[in-house]
Amino acid sequence: MSSAGFKPGDDVFTPLARGTVIDVRATPAGKWVFGIEDTNGAVSYFTERALKHAQS
Repeated sequence: MSSAGFKPGDDVFTPLARGTVIDVRATPAGKWVFGIEDTNGAVSYFTERALKHAQS
């Protein structure tokens, strides 16, 4: 998968909010994008450069 090690179920910080990885996809250009669900239930997609692992 990705070099950063993000996988479904991981708790992460995005530029918008804290959320949970629910989807991982490859783009036609060969980049990984991650679907992040925030606490309101909204899903946004980000590249791994926009994500940081959250500490519990």
